Amino acid sequence: MDLDQIVVVSPETVFQEVEGESVLLNLAQARYYGLDEVGTRIWQLLQEHGSARAVFDRMLQEFAVEPERLEADLEHLLRDLQNNGLVTMASARE
Repeated sequence: MDLDQIVVVSPETVFQEVEGESVLLNLAQARYYGLDEVGTRIWQLLQEHGSARAVFDRMLQEFAVEPERLEADLEHLLRDLQNNGLVTMASARE
């Protein structure tokens, strides 16, 4: 995964946090997507920074996790979010 990607939240996505977890709703598809506590933190950081690299760096500071594991988990979540129409990703070099 290219950590230098820009991640943009779809304007068709609604976010609601409930007791540390969250629910995302894709309004265009009327589909819900749930996030656990870690996924919720990643979502918050995406909204704040808009950069996979910034999320990765911040998560390394906040959680006791190996960089390789974090990168793999972040890539998996971002691909899921993209496949469900919740975010779009583009190279920062474009």
